[in-house]
Amino acid sequence: MRLNLVSKRSVLSISLFLLTLLALTRPLISRTAAADSGGERKGNLHITKNCGTEPYAGNAGDYCTIETSNLAEIPSGSTIYYTQAIVASSTPESGAISFDSNVVLFVGFGDWAIGRCTLDSRTYPGNYGLCTFSDGVGPLAGFTARVNVTPFENTSTNANYHWDGTYKFRPQSHD
Repeated sequence: MRLNLVSKRSVLSISLFLLTLLALTRPLISRTAAADSGGERKGNLHITKNCGTEPYAGNAGDYCTIETSNLAEIPSGSTIYYTQAIVASSTPESGAISFDSNVVLFVGFGDWAIGRCTLDSRTYPGNYGLCTFSDGVGPLAGFTARVNVTPFENTSTNANYHWDGTYKFRPQSHD
């Protein structure tokens, strides 16, 4: 009987020791895993945007409004400002591209990202293209993305597009 009591105490002591050890080392393991991945966060990005004729008429400074987004840092209502106008039909490149512009993805003051979008010259059902983002400030600091642009509803008053691709947040150094 005494052996059984000693064995139970030993098992209990060893169990408590292992639980304590796990509790103490778990934060270290989590930090090591984050360091090994570079602290990056990445995933798929799915956005729909509306470029109605009021805010967007193809001029520099016009914008489109994000209607849906699967990324919390880019909520609906955010805007994409285009710094260049559509490609003029009289230019040589108009046969290949209809749009090539720097863009600002604007969530709010101190919360935006910069990038570039290029669309081809197809007219029906709309232009297809590519947008890339290279960095941002505020909650979008370290944001990069590459999205394919495809139309899903284009009428005389609305131009709606999907942005589907990938995003990544790189950790920022605070030197």
